[in-house]
Amino acid sequence: MNEALGLVDEHGKFKDIFSALNIRRPAQEGAADVGDVHAVPFILECKDVKSSAVPTWLRQAHVEAFNAGYPFGVVVHKTRRAAVGRGRVYFGVRTWTRVRTALGYSSRDMRELYGFSVAVRGIDSGRWYLSTSVRDFADLLADIRAVL
Repeated sequence: MNEALGLVDEHGKFKDIFSALNIRRPAQEGAADVGDVHAVPFILECKDVKSSAVPTWLRQAHVEAFNAGYPFGVVVHKTRRAAVGRGRVYFGVRTWTRVRTALGYSSRDMRELYGFSVAVRGIDSGRWYLSTSVRDFADLLADIRAVL
């Protein structure tokens, strides 16, 4: 993602090692987990497992975003032995709506621009989520950074 956002040079080194916009893995401190990866304004909870538990992971991502003081928590899931670029980024409905509103897009625009697909699991909206590719998430990240 750092490469997709133009934050690294042709050798993969940060152009500005002190930039808060660089995507990094934070050091874990104390009892309050602050997420696996920080991609301002998102906390990424990263999973590399065979079977998914997206609603549970999203709840975890929201708690960790709160602990870190970030407005958005999402989950990045890749299947074992698959490339990270083939992973999916999952948004809870509330997070997706807040991001969509900040960008000024309709639901249709968001689905078309960033390739979101919707998963509805029963009548409990807490189990609903949307997903996009890691590449499309990088584009969304660049766009949300431009408006915040």
